[in-house]
Amino acid sequence: MQTWIRRGGIRSSGTFSFCTGVALMVVTIFSWSSPLTGTPNSTTATATSLDQTNNISQPRWIEIDLSEQRLRAWEGNKLVHSYRISGGKRSTPTPIGRFRINSKYRTHRMRGIGYNIPDVPYTMYFYRGYAIHGAYWHNRFGIPVSHGCVNLPVKQARNLYNWTSTGTLVVVRK
Repeated sequence: MQTWIRRGGIRSSGTFSFCTGVALMVVTIFSWSSPLTGTPNSTTATATSLDQTNNISQPRWIEIDLSEQRLRAWEGNKLVHSYRISGGKRSTPTPIGRFRINSKYRTHRMRGIGYNIPDVPYTMYFYRGYAIHGAYWHNRFGIPVSHGCVNLPVKQARNLYNWTSTGTLVVVRK
């Protein structure tokens, strides 16, 4: 047995390390969780869809209603939080569809065309560069003023950040 291990390349040629590395990369690629939609304006759902009674089959999920400029956090059918938001302006809209929170940051620098904001609090990315986060630089909640993200007052963003986890369903509607 020991002769086979030495001759198989574990100690001598590094083949085992190379194969292990390749296997880990393949597993990582196939386990990566992408948004549930193909494009920002798509409303196609996959595994976590509405059931026959229009109920989300997830224990915790977030609904963002852009026509009302309101975010609602649900545990099944029970409303837990309801906050006024500032979604994207007409020129920089918030994407519509079904997504999942894919990363969370206590603070994060956000940069883009026309903005560079340090220490954005309670940032929860749900699609590409789009996130739900606190906004300390304005107090115009209820009005679409963002570059596509979903802005909340900082205290409410903290509550939501602590309530969510990576993978929480986010449903954005017009």
